[in-house]
Amino acid sequence: MWLHGFTQTKHSGHRFRSILAGSHELLTIDLPGHGENADVSASLDDTADLLAEVLPNDPFILAGYSFGGRVALHFALRHPRRLAHLVVLSATAGIANDDERRARRQRDDELANRIEAIGAEAFLDEWLAQPMFRSLPGDPDERAARSHDARGLADSLRHAGTGTQGDITDPLRHLTTPTLILAGANDAKFANEAIRLGEVIARSTRRLVPDAGHAAHLERPESVASLVATL
Repeated sequence: MWLHGFTQTKHSGHRFRSILAGSHELLTIDLPGHGENADVSASLDDTADLLAEVLPNDPFILAGYSFGGRVALHFALRHPRRLAHLVVLSATAGIANDDERRARRQRDDELANRIEAIGAEAFLDEWLAQPMFRSLPGDPDERAARSHDARGLADSLRHAGTGTQGDITDPLRHLTTPTLILAGANDAKFANEAIRLGEVIARSTRRLVPDAGHAAHLERPESVASLVATL
């Protein structure tokens, strides 16, 4: 099961997904605030529980990128027996410092207001112009696959943005699910987050994707799919 990132949909990452589908039965779904589920508002924990209602009962591999990776971590904590393996790409266990987390939540709220003020298309232009995404290849199919509902994206930030996420470092120390932790080698912030996750998740393996930034599965789909396909 592949969980997309913020502003993406189940149709995103088409090259990555097509490669992975050659070796796995691959499922995708639009997360709350995105795509067909743009009108659904849910926290990270609520999203995990909603997924538990629709995903297979037999143990499966759950993989997620960024926002989807944070959802995957919460799913693993709440429904560990459902998983055969966990994969997270560019994910975080949350912001440990209370003041920093409150400040991030305020920034997320301000960004949500801006999305509603300028609309989804203008916001996507601004979002993808950030330094962390400048190395993305130009792909009109990927742009078309982004979520285009401003209210849904704003709700996603307000209910499940990084600022809403409590620090789950200690609960992750008790996680026994085999976990593959991925980050782009050029994404210093989330390479460090990968180290942090690897230090607390006992049965984990950490890999950095060479010549890739935050969205490594879009920049180096073959490399990321190869790492996941070995599970």
